[in-house]
Order: sequence, then structure tokens, then C-alpha cells
Amino acid sequence: MSGIASLAGVAGLVDSPRRPEIPNGPQTVARVLDRALAGDRADEPALIGRGGRFTYRELDRAADAAAGALAALGVGPYDRVAATLGNDVDIVVAFLGAMRLGAIWVGVNRPLAPPEKAYILRDAGARVYLGDAAALEQIDALRGELPELEKLVSVLPGEAASDWHRALEAASGAPRPAADIDPYAPAAIAYTSGTTGFPKGAVHSQHNLLLPGAVAAGTGAYPRGQRHGVLLPLTILNLMVLVPVLAFQIEGCCVCMDRVDAEGIAAWVRDEGVEHFAAVPAIYHDLLTNDAVNPADLATLARPEVGGAECPEAFLTLYRERFGSDVSIGYGMTEAPTAVTRSAGDSPPTPGLCGRALPQIAIDIVGEDGKACATGEVGEICVAPAREGDWAGVYTPMLGYWNKPDETAKALVDGVYHSGDLGYVDEQGDLYISGRRNDLILRGGANVYPAEVERILHDDERVAACAVLGKPDPRLGERVVAAVQLAEGAEATADELVAVCRASLARYKVPEEIHFVTSVPRNSMGKIVKRELHAELGIES
Repeated sequence: MSGIASLAGVAGLVDSPRRPEIPNGPQTVARVLDRALAGDRADEPALIGRGGRFTYRELDRAADAAAGALAALGVGPYDRVAATLGNDVDIVVAFLGAMRLGAIWVGVNRPLAPPEKAYILRDAGARVYLGDAAALEQIDALRGELPELEKLVSVLPGEAASDWHRALEAASGAPRPAADIDPYAPAAIAYTSGTTGFPKGAVHSQHNLLLPGAVAAGTGAYPRGQRHGVLLPLTILNLMVLVPVLAFQIEGCCVCMDRVDAEGIAAWVRDEGVEHFAAVPAIYHDLLTNDAVNPADLATLARPEVGGAECPEAFLTLYRERFGSDVSIGYGMTEAPTAVTRSAGDSPPTPGLCGRALPQIAIDIVGEDGKACATGEVGEICVAPAREGDWAGVYTPMLGYWNKPDETAKALVDGVYHSGDLGYVDEQGDLYISGRRNDLILRGGANVYPAEVERILHDDERVAACAVLGKPDPRLGERVVAAVQLAEGAEATADELVAVCRASLARYKVPEEIHFVTSVPRNSMGKIVKRELHAELGIES
């Protein structure tokens, strides 16, 4: 498939006439290294990982080689390149190569079960799949379900014999493949668990991917040259945007951290002088309470950011004692992409507080009648371009959901993204979340949509009805539990149903508790009333 017109027709994307330019910065991710190369940072570190170290000059050459390698594999503009890789230099280099070709990047998370990975590859129509040994073995067994997937490419860090490193070597030194990059065309698909039980792919342009880092650089949010670590998976598009792409825009260095245990994180911070990274509360809790971690190892780390989960009070106290300030809380979404609000961290977090809109964003609260809500009135949270300030009119939301025109039409109205979340804005301009229309469970920073888990349970003939709930947890924020009504005459144990889920779902989505109930409460329309189940099972709601 080639050409944006035909692509938009297939994907059902929004063809917006707005083409705002980013002030004083590159307009495409393909050119994101240019400022550092033109100045005094060309020979400074740009990318570090277990598999190698690159200066900006070296990374520029590697990105060209990656573009050439992908082109040799048959990849052209708008072809989908998918990857399941760990946090190391290879995934960043491959991403930059895809951007320089005008291809569309698709991250596929390692923890997903084989059927989940296959669904994403099939839905995206991926042509090339870069994977580690385990991922390729899983997908090779399912090739019959993936008619558009042409190439499986092994990426083994440090092994010159892997398919990817041989392709890079062959393309090294060759001219960059010519590509006319449209900053507003589809550049990446980020899959988010769907409320219907299947993931939806939020489509973003290179303009969208650049904007968070451009705002950070333009407002001085981070010092020039700062070292940013990334330990959450780079297969998540938001992480690719918020760490390597942002780090390159502040002419800093991205450190790919391949361990998430406390001692491993501390070692990366100590050895590479990591100054900043973002993680979920559970990771910081372990880092700050593990006796094996020497506080001196964290000396370079200054006020790291927290995202993706509610913060238990015990964690807030730990953070305050270590970093001398209150944690900064934010609100974001795959569809934005990334964060849309952040608190200043100068006052203790309160329930629901998400902070104020970032400079490029306007937060609108809309009632069921479609009209703007008054200050303090709860309504749907909508994300729009800022209407004043240096970044007014620059923001654009996602282009839509891949191959889901009806879902796109619901979410995007006149260039405004309707989140489905409920909240209000107070007199100081702070956003507060008051509920989730989609019952999203946040487990240790990972999104778990109940419908996705419920679909797997319902597929078992022994299950007559089920409901998946979030149970508050002081460390992870929430844990996944399920209430199950068995079919008449059927027998099943909790362990058996957990095994059913484990075969088809990522580990973090699998219910940790199964509660058998004689019946599930329903309303007059036959829908399950989860708040009654919360009370019946003694779970806070």
C-alpha cells in the first residue's frame, strides 16, 4: 500500500486541514538529530545501552544504515514495521530508520501472549517484524494467521550473525534512501487495550511524536545535555516519545536500562550518571527501600517523575524524604500522545489531582449535552490545542484508530479528542479525575481493560458470566480480580481459570483472585452492575 490518500481510506483516519509548524525545531523525527549535529554536540553521547554506545555523529550514521536495511527488506513509505525488543540501542536505531523512510512504526510489547502479539501484527498489517528469539518463535508458529507479514528479522544484541546486524552491515555507508517525509502523515501506531476486548491502534504523525519534546526543549523543562534513562518498555510509543526523542531534542543522552529490579536500576544510574527517568510508584518504592541499594549510587538522580498509577501514601512519604519535594503527578493517554497535564510538585498530591494542562494543551470539560461545563462541574475530559501562549494551535491529537472509522468518529470531533474519562477543573486550573467510563484498571502503571480479560474468561464454556474488577493495593495501585458465575452443572477451580487467562493474556492482566458467585448482579437492561459486586466481595470502589 502506498500514498496517504489510499492509506487514510483503509484506516479510516481523520484528514485534518491543520498543519501547524513546531516553533524553532525540527519538523520531522527523521531530522531530530540535526540540531546536535550542527552544533557542539556531534561527538557527545546520544544513545547508550547494553549493546553499544553512540555519539550523535555515530547515531546519525546508524539511523541511515537502519533506513537502508529496512529498504532492502522491502519497506517503503507507510509500510508497517513492527518490533518486539528489549530496552537497548537496537530498538531506537530501528525506530529512527523507520522514521527516515516514512514507514509506520508499531511497537509490540514483550509480555503480551502470542495471540495478543499476532492480533496486533494482523490488525496493523505489519510487513516486517523485528524480534528477539522468543518473540520470533511465537510468531513463526502463527504465520498462517498473518498473510501480510513477509519478513521475520532476528535482532540479537551483540550478535553480528543476527539478521538485523547483517542487514545493518550491508547498508552501512550507503546513501540514505530518498524519502519525502510528510510530518502530518501516519508515522506510528500505538496499541491500547480496547473497551471491546480487543486493542485499538492510535495512529500518530511525526509532528505528534516530536511535540512533547519540542515543548520540553522550548520551555527549558530539562537542562540541555541531560542524561535520561528509560526502564519502562520502549515498545510503548509514549516511552519512545518521552525518552529518546525528547532527549535528542534537548541534545541530551538516552540511556536504555535493561533491568527493572532495584539493584539493576541503581547500577545503571551509578555507572552512566543517569539524571532523570520516569517510573511507576512500585519501582520507586523498591528502589528506595531495598537495603542492597547504596544511596550514593543514586547521587545523580534529581527529582525523577512518576506516572501511570495512583500513589499510595507510604510511597509519597518515601519520595518526600528522599527528594525533598512532593511527587509530580500527571495525566496522559496513548491517544494524546503522552502527558497532557502535570502537577508542579510543590504541594502534596490529593485524590484525583492531575495538575494543569501542559503549554501545548487545552483541557475542556464537556457535559452530556456537548456544552462546556462550569468550573468544578464534572464532565468528560477532552483534549484540544492550546488557545493562547507560545504554543497556541500547535498541538494535534491522534489521526484516529487504525481500521476503526466508527471509533475514530466518536473519539475525534472537530480536532478535539474525547477521552471518555470523567473529571473537572477547579478555580486554579487543576484537573481532577473523578471516574473512568471504561473501568480501566491501573496495575503497577500498566493499563488493564476488564473487557479484554472478560472476553478470555467468557470463551471458556464453563463460565456463564464474569466481571473483572480492580482491587486497591498499596504497592501496585490496583490488582486484577474476577467474579465468575459458572454455567449450570459446570465445575472449575480458580487455578484452572487462571491458567486459561495465562495462556492468552500478558501476565499483568491475569486475575490474581477468582471469586465464584452464584449470580452476578444486573440492571434492568441486563448489564452487570459492578458497584454491587464490589460491595459483595468487600472491595473498595
